[in-house]
Amino acid sequence: MNGPAPEAGTPGTARTLVAGVGNIFLGDDGFGVETLRRLTREELPASVELADVGVRGVHLAYELLEGWDTLVLVDVTARGGPPGTLYLIDASAANDRGHGTEPAPLDGHRMTPDAVLALLDTLCAGTGAAPPRRILVVGCEPACLDEGIGLSPQVAAAVPEAVRMVTELVRQEAVV
Repeated sequence: MNGPAPEAGTPGTARTLVAGVGNIFLGDDGFGVETLRRLTREELPASVELADVGVRGVHLAYELLEGWDTLVLVDVTARGGPPGTLYLIDASAANDRGHGTEPAPLDGHRMTPDAVLALLDTLCAGTGAAPPRRILVVGCEPACLDEGIGLSPQVAAAVPEAVRMVTELVRQEAVV
């Protein structure tokens, strides 16, 4: 007989969602999806779930209402570095998510990670759910976001290191 599922945040049950974000038809924007595909080959803690979100940002926002302790978003992140540069960004604080800017209209086909996190804050406020206590972004500086399938050589070369980064992060989160 199974008892109730352990709640997020209880010792030994830290749940982590790794979400690959991006559009595979826009060159390097497929970085998150490709990294996630490669993560499926890794041995990860049982408390980790992988989600190929692609361009379904609204779906991701609603999925996050299910009680995750940690969210790791994997996506391209233009920050001005050389193409293929990887970034680890802690977006855990709600005030670090661009709340001072004018809210963008809800468009399910153009849900950037920032828009997803802003929507998550709104959904949590309306439902009483709690957002993940940690939100991390593993981002990669793109070289090309033009129409076309396939990553640029610089971004493709960064994928194995991104897989290593995510694997290390989720193993650390599983023991927190």
